Amino acid sequence: MEARGKIPPGLPRPEPTTSYWQDPPSDIANVRTTSELPATAYYVIIGSGISGSCIAYNLLSKHPDASVVMLEARQACSGATGRNGGHTKAASYRSFLDHEKELGLAEAIKIARLEYASIVATHAFARESSIDCASTLCRTVDIVYSQTHLNQGKVAVERMRQTMGLDDPAADYQVWNADEARQRFLTPNALGAFEYPAGSLSAYAFTIGVLRLALAKGLGLQTTTPAESTRSSTSGGNVSWTVETARGSISTPNLILATNGYTAHLLPSMQGLIVPLHGEVVAQRPGSKLPQTGLQNTYSFVHETGYEYMITRPPGSRDEGDIIIGGGLWKLAHDGASQYGQTDDTALEPTIASYLRQCTTGFFGANWGEDHPAGRVKKEWSGIMGASVDGLPYVGAVPDTPGLWMSCAFNGHGMVWCLKSAEALVEMMTGDAGAQREVDRWFPRSAVISRERMQMRFSGRKDLRAPGEAEFGERSRL
Repeated sequence: MEARGKIPPGLPRPEPTTSYWQDPPSDIANVRTTSELPATAYYVIIGSGISGSCIAYNLLSKHPDASVVMLEARQACSGATGRNGGHTKAASYRSFLDHEKELGLAEAIKIARLEYASIVATHAFARESSIDCASTLCRTVDIVYSQTHLNQGKVAVERMRQTMGLDDPAADYQVWNADEARQRFLTPNALGAFEYPAGSLSAYAFTIGVLRLALAKGLGLQTTTPAESTRSSTSGGNVSWTVETARGSISTPNLILATNGYTAHLLPSMQGLIVPLHGEVVAQRPGSKLPQTGLQNTYSFVHETGYEYMITRPPGSRDEGDIIIGGGLWKLAHDGASQYGQTDDTALEPTIASYLRQCTTGFFGANWGEDHPAGRVKKEWSGIMGASVDGLPYVGAVPDTPGLWMSCAFNGHGMVWCLKSAEALVEMMTGDAGAQREVDRWFPRSAVISRERMQMRFSGRKDLRAPGEAEFGERSRL
């Protein structure tokens, strides 16, 4: 893993696989708001995924007269956000015990509440802003195939209830035994299940909607403009950052990285702190015995050393009933270590691709029925996540580097972190002392980038577990 962490990420590859969500691409996918790259801007954001878009929207909402320019290497929202599985799902019980042990109870509670608040806020923003992204709040279920995970999950749920209160929505979990899980969720081999609040949406459509709002407020968007390098200079006590691109350079006193797995290309000090992780997702037509307009719940399928995540497109959405399923990393040797440091989203990994095409019939068994006459697979694609050393994002001012800010490394968990992280970052950048205290009240201190966190080194995404999963599965005994 040390070797994987040393692989330079480089720039995003041209001609990546096209995700289900990006077909067809948005009409703003290739927008450049000016034909020439501006020479200066007060804020420059690199990256147009959900983080960069929400940062831009919040900046322009607080400071309507500010000049804000966003650089994107490929099309708008062409990275991880436009390639994910469509889940807004926290699964906070799977990290709570680790967080309590490593960070303290107060911080564990704050993280769980932040993740839940992000789900609520994301769907509320979509609704209030009339963003057409099939935003759906629902219940999700973790179908468990490991007795170890089932037992430890019950301990975690009980601990959350005990410390957070039975009326706290972030601690709202229903535990189902094997018979109940098999009947309720059509999964004949389940050992048990955990059900809790979540949601689904098209993260691509959501982010394109946020970008439209930011463009209406004056955002300067420059797509297909890769940031090749950055440098800082000081004059008269003032720091300026210059970003070099093939179209020229742009200078700013405030450079914001929303670059996730590619961050180390522009900031070498993050090499080994943020490591790219190649993931894959497949869109399928449902089997004949499954509800053709979509299942009531979203799903995860939890094994001893890995998991899959799945949504179905909700009724009334485009292609209602379609199944979107990702994961399968654990099917590779060493739990998928080879996919760390990998940034080629132009290709699929054959073992994972084959597994994802087939696994749904195993999960649902006879409840799947026959494949659709048009075939099971509609689309398959890959994307690049960013894995951090400690399983938490890096948000805030880069230590000892004036004028440089970041919101990066979401460990495949960005849909329950990015929106609120963007909100926190903008308050850190622009707010007064009172605003800073308010952010400290609700945003986890453990997710703020610090000198201490930058001294750590990568050993795998929590040793190749899901974020914060040390208490779960066979690896907890190593």
